[in-house]
Amino acid sequence: MQPLAAAQLKGSITPLITPFRDGKVDRETYVALIERHIDAGGHGILVNGTSAEPSTLTVAERNALVDVALEVGRGRTQVVAATGSQSFDETVALTDHAAKAGVDALLIVTPYYIRPPQSGLVEYYCALADRVEQPVMVYHIPGRTAVSVELATLEQITERAENFVGMKHAVNDLGFVSECLARLGAEFRIFVGLEELSLPMLAVGACGMMNAVGNIAPGPVAKLYEAVRANDLIEARRLHTSLFELNRAVFFDSNPIPIKYMAKRLGLIDDNEHRLPMVPATKELERRLDGVLERAGIT
Repeated sequence: MQPLAAAQLKGSITPLITPFRDGKVDRETYVALIERHIDAGGHGILVNGTSAEPSTLTVAERNALVDVALEVGRGRTQVVAATGSQSFDETVALTDHAAKAGVDALLIVTPYYIRPPQSGLVEYYCALADRVEQPVMVYHIPGRTAVSVELATLEQITERAENFVGMKHAVNDLGFVSECLARLGAEFRIFVGLEELSLPMLAVGACGMMNAVGNIAPGPVAKLYEAVRANDLIEARRLHTSLFELNRAVFFDSNPIPIKYMAKRLGLIDDNEHRLPMVPATKELERRLDGVLERAGIT
């Protein structure tokens, strides 16, 4: 595994939402979201993560978002691009573009729907890692992709691809995190992918978070990471408690439906517009989320 700088691929790297306006990607608002994240002290941004609704975007739109993110954030914050798709050729196109554009790292989701064997995952990630120089990470989210990555699979990829350095782990399984770090080394980067597990997963060795809730509360999420890094358990628990209901609210409906409604309430986007089959929050959900924001002191 290639060595990484001490602060490289660590901290709160928020998977930004994709703002739409009249069916098209709203570039101006996307720029504003990046600036807000940087100003709030976030450690990086993830382009085209789950919160961005990437399966509703074209390859050209996803590539354009990467370009905008680098135009605004290069040298100011870490820019990680999520470049996975269900199609290998599409993943290659997205990965090649992001790598040539100069992103800091690549996050590639396991191919979804097809349910490949573990041997296929090894070949898939090794083939992609071989195309680029940037660090490559697996996005492990079996609840959406219907495929789990086994520890032996991660070991094989690590042995064959020097630039394979970590994963985003969106699974309720702290034991797997400890097993990975024990077998692959403490420098193997594991990002928290489930909001309410941020504190416990950081405590057992995760390097940071890629949490959708960072769209709503980027400052507190970043400070939670910093408190753990500073071994300030009291402050970390305070932040964990203050964020707990907001973290759970992310999953009141399919992500990013709750996030986009709350972003609209905060004036971050003009409208919580989605592309089908995603739809805006129901009135019932809106009322529920209003209560969460009020109790969190975010209005």
